[in-house]
Amino acid sequence: MISFFKTVLLVVLAVFFASTTSYAQFTLVEQPDIALPSDFNASALCRTAEKTSDYLANQPNDSFAVHAGRVFDNNVTVNRVKQTLDFLCQTYREDVRAKRNSRLHDVNFLKQHFDFYQWQPDKAQADKLANASTNERKAELLRNIPNDQILLTKYYTKLLDGSEVRTEKYNQALYALPFDEQSLSIEQAEAVKTELTRFKYTRQQVIDGVLLKRQLAKPLIWLTEEALHDVLLQGTGVLKVNGSVRYFNVHRNNGIAYDYTIGKREQARYWYFAEVPSIMGYGQTLTDKIAIDSQVTFAGNLADLGLGKLVMVSYTRKQKQISRLGILADQGGAFDNNLFQLDLLVGNYRGWQDYYQDNKHLPDYAKAWILIVKDQKLNLSQ
Repeated sequence: MISFFKTVLLVVLAVFFASTTSYAQFTLVEQPDIALPSDFNASALCRTAEKTSDYLANQPNDSFAVHAGRVFDNNVTVNRVKQTLDFLCQTYREDVRAKRNSRLHDVNFLKQHFDFYQWQPDKAQADKLANASTNERKAELLRNIPNDQILLTKYYTKLLDGSEVRTEKYNQALYALPFDEQSLSIEQAEAVKTELTRFKYTRQQVIDGVLLKRQLAKPLIWLTEEALHDVLLQGTGVLKVNGSVRYFNVHRNNGIAYDYTIGKREQARYWYFAEVPSIMGYGQTLTDKIAIDSQVTFAGNLADLGLGKLVMVSYTRKQKQISRLGILADQGGAFDNNLFQLDLLVGNYRGWQDYYQDNKHLPDYAKAWILIVKDQKLNLSQ
């Protein structure tokens, strides 16, 4: 009997240590090693912060994203997260009115008014995915994540060449939500998902023409197949048509999880799109999505981190340390069970080459902190 209980205890301890060693850590630090904050626009940061704060205030029932974060101590609350975003914008506007440089670029100001939670990545999960990956470059990036830095990837909105009608070249569509789901909320759709078109087909089946042949969904715009794979990965497409700019954003997917270990063409996940007024980030429904700005928006694991965190990343470029701020206001399938990575929205690009030329100076890894305001009642004018 003693041997049995000893065996059970060992199993329990093994599970406990396996779970704790495979998890990221967020530690409150008194003196974060940060440099002069740069590489971001304070006005754009405030705009994204304000939109995200509005979402936190107006969507309290969104249990997926509106929470304090499951990886922080009890001192981090949704209210403090919202206060952080509001404080950020208050600071920016006071500086504009005073016609002075933004204090959001001042190291001492940030250290004085914010608590810094340093992020140590979940290397065990990264190693697990690296071992399963068929992409050598991706596996190498995952294995080489430092103990004190996260993987800092970049994403962009796809500048599309396309056509309003199907042609030999532009023969793949961005499809709107299928006709049989147009009038259904997300909850209503989930209740009857086995009957709906959206859940029946993989990306490859849609590319082969199943929706078009059976007239199951409306084509919004026509693209090349390569552009389709890119916009499915990036989530947003920007297209100039007849002199006006049109934006297309992911709406709902086919319920197949993103597979981190394979390339974009092999993914079975497929997204249906909707036309939107601007570049949009997270939102439970299309009408609730947050309008976001490039260079100040991060996508990440909202399920564990919670929406709206103010993030600082710091890295070395040309032997100079750079720190920058951004808002966690977007997500993606790659972040499921992923606490080793953030994705920085960098801008609008036609493809890999022009994206690479503009962003090759950005590193693959960076130190990261979550910032929470210390006291919302501070008198900023002093």
